[in-house]
Formats: sequence, C-alpha cells, structure tokens
Amino acid sequence: MNNLEPLKTFAKNAKNTDRKLPVIFIGHGNPMNALGNNEYYEAWQHLGENLPRPQAILCVSAHWETLGTMVTAMDKPKTIHDFYGFPKKLFDVEYPAPGSPEFATLTQKTVKSFPISDDFDWGIDHGTWSVIKPMFPKADIPVFQLSLDRLKSPSLHFELAKELKMLRNKGVLIVGSGNIVHNLRTADLSTDAGYDWAIEFDEKVKDLINKNDLKSLVDYQNLGNIANMSIPTNEHYLPLLYILAVKENVEQPEFFTEKVTAGSLSMRSVIFG
Repeated sequence: MNNLEPLKTFAKNAKNTDRKLPVIFIGHGNPMNALGNNEYYEAWQHLGENLPRPQAILCVSAHWETLGTMVTAMDKPKTIHDFYGFPKKLFDVEYPAPGSPEFATLTQKTVKSFPISDDFDWGIDHGTWSVIKPMFPKADIPVFQLSLDRLKSPSLHFELAKELKMLRNKGVLIVGSGNIVHNLRTADLSTDAGYDWAIEFDEKVKDLINKNDLKSLVDYQNLGNIANMSIPTNEHYLPLLYILAVKENVEQPEFFTEKVTAGSLSMRSVIFG
C-alpha cells in the first residue's frame, strides 16, 4: 500500500522549524527504485518537500558494515555504487553532497560509551543516496554516515543509538535506511506481492512499534520463525533500531509505503516527530 495520507498529515507540522527534526526509517528496497517512476520514489520526494531543511543528514545504512563503529569525516564523500548486475544508468547516478567533518566530530563527542573512528575512504552508499537524492535533489545539504559494527549485538546497537538523540536538537536529520523484511534468498522479483510469513512479520513489527514495545523489537530473535525468515542477516533491520532509539516516547509513528513486495522485501517506512 502506497498511501501518502500519513505523509500529508505529518507535513502539517513538519515545516515548523522550532521543533526538533524528526527521525525516519526508510525501506529502500531494490536499487532501481532510485531511478524514479515508482511509488516509493514518489513518497520519498513528497517527504523531502515537507521536511524542515536540516543542517546535515546522518544516515545509518544497511550497506556499510565495519569492524568497530565509524563515521565518515571527509569534506567531499564519493558516490558509491555498491551493487552489480544493474543497468549502466544506475551506475551513472551521482549525488555530490558535501560531507560534514564538523558533525562527524560532534557525533564522536556525543557518543561517550562507544568509540567511533574517523573514516575517509567510504562515502555515500546506495542505501543512503537512493533515498536522500529524491528527498533533497539539489545535493546541497551535508551528508555523513555512521557504520554498523558487525561485532555488536542488536542491544548494543540500540544503546549506542540512544546517545545520538542530542543531534536532533542540532539540526541533524537522522535517517535509517534498510528493510524490516529482507530475505533475498527467497525473493521473487517477478511478483509485487509478499509471502504470508513476510507480511505477518511486517505487521508484527508495525504492531510492536505502535505499542512502543522496544524490548521486543530489539530482541527480535525471540519473535519466532517468521523473524528468522525475515531477518536471515540483520544489517537491513538494525537501522530501524537506531531510529527507535532516538525517538521520544511521546512521539507517535506515521507509517508510509506499507507494502511487502518481491515475496520477502518489506518497503514499510516510518517517521517520528
């Protein structure tokens, strides 16, 4: 379901620049979505048109895993085409947004419980630019990324993310980019529908978010076989935990692009704030 009504409701207050910036989890799905002419690209455009202008954008992408936690600290991050087997026009996409060494340093100072290292080699991967480019096509807002430490448990990712909350008050838009259900081994790109187990887990996560049951969402391994099927590896799920950690308890979720496609790929996205 691609229902833009939640985004229209959200937009009524989003332009109020006195409010702290919202936090957003986006189901990014197939890299081809970044080329436009699809319901997801339309939703991302609509979202960007109704957000306050950030001072910078911090993205936690499923596509940057490291040993230890790192933050991009270069002035001019490169556009990374971290995929294969797609048309040349997708590899031709560039997103020349500036980086933000200043906000990278602020992030390191803000997170006191875990060390965060500077990175000068990565850049802006497709988990980030595929959704940020439709939202802010001028590429004139600094973008920096925080990596996912392969060695951290979901609970440690959640604890680290809590310490990022202060950045919302500094004009930083925090975006998590992944997918709640992401099982490429069972995916069928020829269908625009979802398997029963994938839809069940996607709806379960929505229900837990609505109930603010953060413990169950962090301990997703206890949600049974549908969780195991939906999250065979957790790099696409972890960005959701970062967004749940930095939201306020009083902030209610607004869901959009509520759809499971290709059998086992959830495009569900959610905004708080």
